[in-house]
Amino acid sequence: MDTNNALNAFSALSQQTRLDVFRLLIKCGAEGMGAGEIGEILGVRQNTMSANLSVLLNAGLIRNEREGRTIRYYADYDGIRALLGFLMADCCGGQPDLCRQVIEEVACAL
Repeated sequence: MDTNNALNAFSALSQQTRLDVFRLLIKCGAEGMGAGEIGEILGVRQNTMSANLSVLLNAGLIRNEREGRTIRYYADYDGIRALLGFLMADCCGGQPDLCRQVIEEVACAL
C-alpha cells in the first residue's frame, strides 16, 4: 500500500457512520451483511448507507458480492492487512518485543 491509498483509507474511516459500518463488518466475519441489515442495525437511511458503503469500497476496506437482487458486504481483509502493514512497516526499530505487543492487541483470542 502506498501513502495515497493509506490516506484514502484513513479518510474513509474518519466519518462515524463509515467507521461503524467497517467495525460491524469486521465483527460479521465471513458471513458479511446486506446493506439493509447494516442500515437497520446502525439506524442509517438507505441512500446514506449506499453512499458510505461506496466510500469504503473505493478505499479498499470492504468488498461486496451480488446475491440475486441483493448485495452482501464484507470486510476486505486483504485491504485491512495492507493498511496495517503500511502502518507497521517501520514499527519496532529492531526491537521485536514492541511489535509483539501490538500484534497481540489486534489478534483474535482463540
